[in-house]
Amino acid sequence: MKRGLIVGRFQPYHLGHHNAIKNILKEVNDLVVVIGSTMESYLEEDPFTAGERIEMVARALKAEGIFDKCFIIPVPNVDEYALWTGRIKSFCPDFGVVYSNNPLVKKLFEADGMEVKRMVSNNKDIDSVNIRNAMMNGKEWKRLVPNEVADYLDELGAVERLKAIIEEEKKQ
Repeated sequence: MKRGLIVGRFQPYHLGHHNAIKNILKEVNDLVVVIGSTMESYLEEDPFTAGERIEMVARALKAEGIFDKCFIIPVPNVDEYALWTGRIKSFCPDFGVVYSNNPLVKKLFEADGMEVKRMVSNNKDIDSVNIRNAMMNGKEWKRLVPNEVADYLDELGAVERLKAIIEEEKKQ
């Protein structure tokens, strides 16, 4: 059995992530989806809690019928890169291949003896920063995330939260 791993902050989970996961699942039997930076929330760059990000990913994967092929694992950061891959491994079931387009993630896992492959998404131009900016500026963002994630973000009042976070950070 071949198991892969993908690491992301998913702030928020978007169609780029979603399509990459669907493509990865064509190559592996199952996938460990690591939710990174779990100790960060209610910040401009990290507005959502670990639990909320798990919920986003789970809802999208369930709607796609691929939830049963994925493990969603929250992992807090470690402040020393030399220990980071060990932290990931200690929180996750065994995996044989890592998927990432992040040069640092690639370097760290390769230095640890892991195979690292490039993620392929059909939506390369989507990123969470642009989505958060669109949310804060009243621009269209819902077409950039799975429908289930858009609905969940509406339930959370995500746009209002982001605006409140920015307003609070301006005061400081």
